Amino acid sequence: MTVLCSIHDLEDSTSKGFASHVGPVFAVKYDGQIFVYKNECPHLGVNLEFQPDEFLDSEGQLIQCSTHGALFNIEDGHCLSGPCQGDYLTPVEHVIEDDQIVIPK
Repeated sequence: MTVLCSIHDLEDSTSKGFASHVGPVFAVKYDGQIFVYKNECPHLGVNLEFQPDEFLDSEGQLIQCSTHGALFNIEDGHCLSGPCQGDYLTPVEHVIEDDQIVIPK
């Protein structure tokens, strides 16, 4: 089990990266919901962020890969444009326990 952070540590339309027992992951808070994905672009397998905790486009509406600019839907990880169009980010199972974002075993 890995505790990522409190749900209150993420403002809406922000993201944060973490090390976890399933490898590098990131969490996004969007429209009051929490989404967690593996930090790996389906195109080349590289980490997505260009700076620590910077996983979203400038409007905070899409996840953006820093390598080739692929754009992904926050809600389901679907690649909308870029070299991996049609592919998906890998979602990470998580739960909210006592206001903490937790990846179970």
